[in-house]
Amino acid sequence: MLKPLVLASSSPFRKELLERLQRPFITATPDIDESALEGETAPELVQRLAQRKAAALAPRFPHHLIIGSDQVAVANGHILGKPHTEENAYLQLKQFSGQKVTFHTGVSVYDSALEKYHTSLANYAVYFRQLSDEDIWAYIRAEQPLQCAGSFKSEGLGICLFERMEGDDPTSLIGLPLIQLCTLLRDCGVNPLLSHESRS
Repeated sequence: MLKPLVLASSSPFRKELLERLQRPFITATPDIDESALEGETAPELVQRLAQRKAAALAPRFPHHLIIGSDQVAVANGHILGKPHTEENAYLQLKQFSGQKVTFHTGVSVYDSALEKYHTSLANYAVYFRQLSDEDIWAYIRAEQPLQCAGSFKSEGLGICLFERMEGDDPTSLIGLPLIQLCTLLRDCGVNPLLSHESRS
């Protein structure tokens, strides 16, 4: 019997991505401290937080496959998260103008019955065009990307900010790398295609 899926996130963007796999799942919000540890790199941070988000829900979902994911942007060696305010979004996008920004996205599937993690990392680079203040404020007011790492939504109007993108899994930029996730699910004994077929 297939174990039920849980998405450890309140993000509507991650929910929409997981819906592409056409398999039922539950969403629940993990309550964890997302602060970086001293000396922790961006890839280490997002993988650790992806695991912690998934494991935090294990008491509520003891026989499930729990999916956690976390993302940060790195520009000029600095880790940047969600802006939360328009002013911070402006400062992030102003810093990104004409620059390469790398997004690190950690994803983990936690088998709560076996207490076992399956974790992966996706890296994706975005090259921003030269952005005027007018461009930045027009974008922020149009799309309000205040809960998005990097202050933009690549699946929306944010694409207009870019010169080019570079990476293996474009869904990682939205916050849930589906290519890696499908591999992790297969590692847990779940073939997304066959599990979908078995319900028809």
